[in-house]
Amino acid sequence: MQIKPRSIEQAYKLAQDRYARLGVDTDEALNKLARLSISMHCWQGDDVGGFENAAGALGDGLAVTGNYPGKARTADQLRSDFAKAISLIPGSHRFNLHACYAEMEGKKVDRDALTVEQFQHWIAWAKSLKIGLDFNQTYFSHSNVSGGFTLTSADAGIRKFWIEHGIRCREIGAEFGKAIGKTCLTNLWIPDGIKDTPADRKGPRERLATSLDAIFKKKLDKKYNVDSVEPKLFGIGAESYTAGSHEFYLGYAVSRGKLLTLDAGHYHPTEGIADKISSVLCFLPEIALHVSRGVRWDSDHVVTLTDELQAIAQEIVWGGYTDRVRIGLDYFDASINRIAAWVIGTRNMSKALLLALVAPIDELKKAELAGDYTSRLALMEDTKVLPFGAVWDYFCHRMNVPVGVAWLDEVKRYEQEVLSRRG
Repeated sequence: MQIKPRSIEQAYKLAQDRYARLGVDTDEALNKLARLSISMHCWQGDDVGGFENAAGALGDGLAVTGNYPGKARTADQLRSDFAKAISLIPGSHRFNLHACYAEMEGKKVDRDALTVEQFQHWIAWAKSLKIGLDFNQTYFSHSNVSGGFTLTSADAGIRKFWIEHGIRCREIGAEFGKAIGKTCLTNLWIPDGIKDTPADRKGPRERLATSLDAIFKKKLDKKYNVDSVEPKLFGIGAESYTAGSHEFYLGYAVSRGKLLTLDAGHYHPTEGIADKISSVLCFLPEIALHVSRGVRWDSDHVVTLTDELQAIAQEIVWGGYTDRVRIGLDYFDASINRIAAWVIGTRNMSKALLLALVAPIDELKKAELAGDYTSRLALMEDTKVLPFGAVWDYFCHRMNVPVGVAWLDEVKRYEQEVLSRRG
């Protein structure tokens, strides 16, 4: 049910006055939010299926649950679904592709032979929507994930295949940036690990470092492509050891001048990534985020407006890092409408950022610096009940997207008219 524009504007004026009493300019906050871009992940739309002819069953540390009808089975369907999703989300965002979403046009092209030719339709589509593309190298669901190993494999032939894949992906990312005019972030994550206690932790990591150096040997213009490496604590079938741990990739990123991707689901369930942001940014000029929601393990649930999500947004905004953190999402839920999953998660990330933007951070820092922790806590708690919803509704209204849960009507209509007709 749509809310009348006049009611939205009236509610915003009242909220604006409440925030102004705490020294917060809500108009300025909304202008800042409009400039913040979130990279939305392609794999939510088709359960990490991809469109390459070499793809096998999903595995290698990944799992998707659910079989909600209407899954995208072609690239055109996925593009259509994403276009519907972004029409319901305020702001200007990006699309994050995995290499396995290459379009082969009837040809067989393995991952070590990929070129930008297999992504021309994606480039044309992104240009038509005026959005940027990000990219991910795909080291799973392939016969060359030998014994659970790719870049760390003791088999030189296996390593060579995956090194070439990484080289090709970086070149494709640079072509994205050139063609679209917006820098592409090309991210590298591997599932390599061991189910039970390893006898050799050093060997795979030494091979990984050598493999990475080979992938990153070619210098690319950072105007077009920037590289990031992504650690993980454990995966399915790699519960005891992963070569690409946080400590490994942190050292690699700092020593090689690469971005570090912090994934909210890639750490111990009781460990959040918010506190890592300022720590890592003391030593790196930029980082990337994969914002997810783990439930008991790295389950990649749809992002909700949790305390952890708000802590991540607060660290980005309150630390003044909005131009140094590349925000991306990473989850895949096949138990609910996939377009709704995109919309819910992205709108929640935007809500968390806005909550951080309208917080009276100057007053909070002032109290903290003075050692007045009583006032800091009181102010933090009191701001939780300020009329934030009215500010968010006004932002959606200003961005010409549905206010409140009215977007769900559009998703239901699309489901009935489009998704229900798919096999």
